[in-house]
Amino acid sequence: MSETKTEAVGTKENFLKIDTISISDNGETSKDNYILAYLLDQKADKDSIVTGKYQLDFYLNKIKTTSSKITIETIQKGSEWSAIFGLGTEGAKDSPFIQISFGYPACGYNQNHYLYYLNNNNLQLVYEWYTMSDSGWGSWVEFENPTKANPESFYCKTVAFEPDDNDENMGIVTHSDSIGFRLIGNRWKSQLLSVKDKNYFEKKMSFDEFHQQ
Repeated sequence: MSETKTEAVGTKENFLKIDTISISDNGETSKDNYILAYLLDQKADKDSIVTGKYQLDFYLNKIKTTSSKITIETIQKGSEWSAIFGLGTEGAKDSPFIQISFGYPACGYNQNHYLYYLNNNNLQLVYEWYTMSDSGWGSWVEFENPTKANPESFYCKTVAFEPDDNDENMGIVTHSDSIGFRLIGNRWKSQLLSVKDKNYFEKKMSFDEFHQQ
């Protein structure tokens, strides 16, 4: 599990706070590879929905390599950062991909996710998405786990598992938004391979069966 530390800083530094995000690889928290997330601006609208603007500084082997700016909407108080190398869920240090997650660490809350590609100080935000899980139900994105650490193409899809209204022990699993990514030069290009927001796979199965897969 990646560790996240937060410390308050003065507004004279032109940011409101800074989070240190250790990049995890193979389940181990790294002290040499991390991201500094600077909160540059935070505003709440009339409905108290908070939007924050961040600058992410990437450090590999304790050396700053590059930066990126992102805007996150609907920030919940107490939200936390985490980061891993690779396209999987456990992390792979030899991968140029870095997955960053941000959100409140509890069931029923949306999580923001960002897939970055960092190679020779060349940084690209390749894909961003949202997930939500609640007691084993929810929706998330799954990446094809390539055999190569540095692939020239890969795929992902959105997976959802929702309860059956007629049977509390059964659920419906669906796949949608299949996306292909291909490296052209030093930039990733994406192509939607299915009809946007429309399921192309659907199957009914029990809760236990789904989670034993």
